[in-house]
Amino acid sequence: MAETSPDSTSEEQIEETAALLEAGPISKQLAQAGHPHEFLGVDHLGVEMIKVEADQLLALATALLASGYNYLQCQGGYDVGPGQDLVSMYHLIKLSDEAQQDLEELRIKVFLPRENPRLPSLYWIWKASDWQERESYDMYGIVYEGHPCLKRLLMPEDWVGWPLRKDYISPDFYELQDAY
Repeated sequence: MAETSPDSTSEEQIEETAALLEAGPISKQLAQAGHPHEFLGVDHLGVEMIKVEADQLLALATALLASGYNYLQCQGGYDVGPGQDLVSMYHLIKLSDEAQQDLEELRIKVFLPRENPRLPSLYWIWKASDWQERESYDMYGIVYEGHPCLKRLLMPEDWVGWPLRKDYISPDFYELQDAY
């Protein structure tokens, strides 16, 4: 058995990793069309995931709508961890009149700074994002600029803080003010 040097093993591992993260077909199409993004791989169901900057989100979403991604299945947010980024996520599907076995799906992730998490609302592209963006605002404090009614959805209007952030500290009590 031939002995391999540590350098050759690491080169092989890098090549394997690069092969695993080769951009998927949707990511390749977006790159050819000039839409900057980062390919994040595929999930356990084979859905492509891409990362886009907040200032590129509207252009990318408009291009995806024009290419047939006409259904926003889900929009949500999550907290990567205390002191780390917040993420706004969009799961899109390309629906057509023809019955298809394999739907084309794509997940877009926008990583936002914890201090001032702002990105454009996609309400004007997919109306289904209305209450979903409001929920992400209410629970994580992500501000969707241009949303027609961005206000608390689940928590009282005077609630302080963002309950699903991992560094959130629950108050000992909540006093109803002006409830009657």
